Amino acid sequence: MRIQLNLDLVRELRQVVATGLSAKRQDDEGTGRRAMRPEDQHQYAWQLISDALGAEAHARIQAGMEPFDVDEEDRIAQAVYDALFGPLGPVLGQLLEDSSVTDIHANGFDRVWIIRADGTKELGPAIAASDAEMTELIRNAAARAGLGERRFDAGSPQLDLRLPDGSRVSAVRELSARPVLSIRRHRYMQVSLGDLRAAGTLDVALEEFLRAGVLADKNFIISGATGVGKTTLLRAMADAIPPAERILTIENTLELGLDQFPDAHPDVVAFEAREANTEGEGAVAMAELVRRSLRHAPDRVIVGEVLGDEIVPMLNALSQGNAGSICTIHANSSEGVFRRIATYAVQSPEHLDVAATNQLIAGAIDYVVFMSSSYEDSRGGRYRHRFVSSVREVVDADDRLVVSNEIFRPGPDGRAVPGSPVRSLNDVVDAGFDESLLDRAEGWWEG
Repeated sequence: MRIQLNLDLVRELRQVVATGLSAKRQDDEGTGRRAMRPEDQHQYAWQLISDALGAEAHARIQAGMEPFDVDEEDRIAQAVYDALFGPLGPVLGQLLEDSSVTDIHANGFDRVWIIRADGTKELGPAIAASDAEMTELIRNAAARAGLGERRFDAGSPQLDLRLPDGSRVSAVRELSARPVLSIRRHRYMQVSLGDLRAAGTLDVALEEFLRAGVLADKNFIISGATGVGKTTLLRAMADAIPPAERILTIENTLELGLDQFPDAHPDVVAFEAREANTEGEGAVAMAELVRRSLRHAPDRVIVGEVLGDEIVPMLNALSQGNAGSICTIHANSSEGVFRRIATYAVQSPEHLDVAATNQLIAGAIDYVVFMSSSYEDSRGGRYRHRFVSSVREVVDADDRLVVSNEIFRPGPDGRAVPGSPVRSLNDVVDAGFDESLLDRAEGWWEG
């Protein structure tokens, strides 16, 4: 259902509450009282919001208008709070509260497309009063979210960050006629391989194989196009890592959130790359974080998404004893992963040629998992179903290519089924894999 908010009223009430908060701070300073803690400030803001809404209701009755009903008053109150403290303002705040929303794309302040979990797409409400206000919302989010403040101005017209709920934000300005904002929500923050089997992403044979591969300390690269569920699969595989192990995650923008679940993984350090400050200093690239991570005694290193020259230090780390690590990479096929890695490696500061890169891959990577998607009909419309379609085992390399076997290959409907024999089968069997599953893999309709 489309959200309808009176943004003029929200701004008016926000100003009333902001004035009240400012007066309270000044009064505390004048009387020598200790400044309010953030949680006290938020609680006091709710009190001011309630008072302001009470005054607004009284004014409406005096003017002969209907007062707000309870649900509408709650929506307005939340919108005012989001306008004060939320990272992206009142309308986006309410959209992000809607669990059915998976993606939000704003092509300017008033062309807002909403994609829901059932695959439907609709034109949503304006997220601001103007493009300038939309840009200011994004600038405020850049200052509040992430581990450090990020710029969003004419000098830094691109922005990537993670919101506290795990949603991933990408925004640009100056590079298009109007500001553009895309938000991808991660429906699963904590997810298991069993959850993905239930959703049809993989069958029981592949579920158990991946779990055993993680427990056997095999190194995985998860690959595929944009939006096919690489990060979700990474989280599910990480769920199989024993709780006693120390995990270091490295991301350009925080989104994995493994450190948010201490019951599952109590010892997690999350590193985030940092852009340069306004003086052009202080930048920390992912490649540097990969090298830094090895000094913190990790049992496993997880790279959220390989984007460039961090590939060489990562492969070096994996080939030098940091087994059991996982990363994701964009590619058009499971074989295409090796070409993508070679492209990154030749562009890196080390300028590795193809022969050297292939040898490094063979010594560092055990399995390449490839994810695909297809559109299927549902009662709500066309639904994008995401699934694993291929798994390759790296077995050798020469000067020209990486030698691999497709141990799970696309079946009749594109989903992965057992293929070539697994050379490292004894390793995964020792870690708990039932090899008979390769002969009696469940059909997707039974899984």
